[in-house]
Amino acid sequence: MPAVSNDVLLLRRARGRIARIRAAITAVDTLCSGTLLRRTKVCGKAGCRCAQDPAARHGPYWEWGHMKGGKLVHRMVSPQQAALFRPAIASYRGVMRLLRRWEAETERMIEAEARRRLR
Repeated sequence: MPAVSNDVLLLRRARGRIARIRAAITAVDTLCSGTLLRRTKVCGKAGCRCAQDPAARHGPYWEWGHMKGGKLVHRMVSPQQAALFRPAIASYRGVMRLLRRWEAETERMIEAEARRRLR
């Protein structure tokens, strides 16, 4: 039985890693880009405590910022929505990391395949 070349082993391993990446992406339920911010605000009324005491500011209020049509858009969201956005944003970031790994594995596969075909 002929020995398996290093490039063939590299291709098999890369395909296995890509399969695991694809499975991990498939398992994601919700994803959403952007950032969730917790804000407190000063109301502007002269007699209100928030004007003098930073600890007495109004809020917290939740704000979701994301890119839409090439522009940064901010939107106020309820605490319940913020609780749903938080894991969706984390999932988005995780999927983006997985896609970068997938891209790196694809590059390795292309290079190994090119070397293998030159032989």
